[in-house]
Amino acid sequence: MSRGDAEAGPGVAVGSVEDLVAWLRAGEKPAERWRVGTEHEKIGLCARDRSPVPYEGEPGIGRLLEQIALHHGWEPIAEQGNVVALTRGAASITLEPGGQLELSGAPLSTIHETCDEFHEHLELMKSVSEPLGIAWIGLGIQPFSSLEAMPRMPKARYRLMREYLQAHGTLSLHMMFLTATVQANFDYADEADMVAKLRTALAVSPIVSAIFANSSLSEGKANGFISRRVEIWRHTDPDRTGMLSFAFEPDFGYRRYVEWALDVPLLFVVRGGRYQAAGGMTFRQLLREGFQGLPATLQDFDRHLTTLFPEVRLKQFLEVRGADAVPPRLTCSLPALWKGLLYDAEARAAALALVEPASPEEREAARADAARRGLLGQFAGRPLLELAGELASLARAGLRRLGHAGRRDPDETAFLDPIFEQLELGASPGQVVLERWEGEWGRSPDRLIEYARY
Repeated sequence: MSRGDAEAGPGVAVGSVEDLVAWLRAGEKPAERWRVGTEHEKIGLCARDRSPVPYEGEPGIGRLLEQIALHHGWEPIAEQGNVVALTRGAASITLEPGGQLELSGAPLSTIHETCDEFHEHLELMKSVSEPLGIAWIGLGIQPFSSLEAMPRMPKARYRLMREYLQAHGTLSLHMMFLTATVQANFDYADEADMVAKLRTALAVSPIVSAIFANSSLSEGKANGFISRRVEIWRHTDPDRTGMLSFAFEPDFGYRRYVEWALDVPLLFVVRGGRYQAAGGMTFRQLLREGFQGLPATLQDFDRHLTTLFPEVRLKQFLEVRGADAVPPRLTCSLPALWKGLLYDAEARAAALALVEPASPEEREAARADAARRGLLGQFAGRPLLELAGELASLARAGLRRLGHAGRRDPDETAFLDPIFEQLELGASPGQVVLERWEGEWGRSPDRLIEYARY
């Protein structure tokens, strides 16, 4: 769940497309108010037999969420009597379709703070999960169970998503139930700043996907990819996913993104607190016709944007979405990498220049090659490993320029060290996992869990 995925946004009727454009514009913030929010999903296993964790029973995710709410100061959010999310301040813990749990972190000023938040969360999860016999692992895909074996979570939103998406994209349900990611959210100053950041993030997204590619094992065996998660996203509902090639056209801005969003079918509409199927209606139709006699609202639009899944998503902030879930040290590198690239104008321009000549077809081909081969792939004729080294160096220089007196330890470049260590290996995390699985681990599930466990 993204920052803002909760029932956010006022229930104010929308009168025109310009109201929606204005809503995005209202997210603008001066640089001194820019923050970073990190979202981290993790995959749960029953420690006794490595099966996926159901919602009901013990071990069960419902019981886990109840324990966190009861003993650790988080506010439960229930749906039909089932706890499906927790909130505390600006952070939330949310339940994903296949029982993955996500920490949607608070918007924070420094990577030091967001990494502290992440590690505190892991300590909390460990203290509550271990007595229940639940283990959480940092991989981009469920490593042992098939789609058919995955439990269903008691959220009406996911039931309607499942019903719609199973007919749109051959791997859409694999995305919902099997995958896990780490993402980061960033602010923008104005429309031009948004465009520059979104274009840069989209352009280099295949490189970042290769750095964090970590889903090479599924159903207990090698799956033929270094990031099966990225490949799954390539075959998820094309109406609402992808690389947004129109973002590189001269007229791109708030309105162009809104116009795209208007023509994507709604997954559901909420009226009277109930999620209801939209019957293929687009937001443009909702805007024109209303639903059950009620007009479209800003809350409807905010909710609709959370059901769009491009590699970089625009709401009242930008969300970068291309990375697999990874072990803890590398997790903190993800927001640091993007902060150095997006919040420093010099690094941002240089990052875009690395791959700017690439065509939309070459960007998509690089994304496919990152899925298949990770850092051993190519981007428009250049090795992804080479480009990743240049990109990480640009991010490091950007973080150094961003550091300033008054912050706790203004130098945040150490958070990039795990990326440079990964690049020294010459392979993505998923390649390392695959080689150890076939080699020293002897295809032992227990060795994999030991390696990936939080």
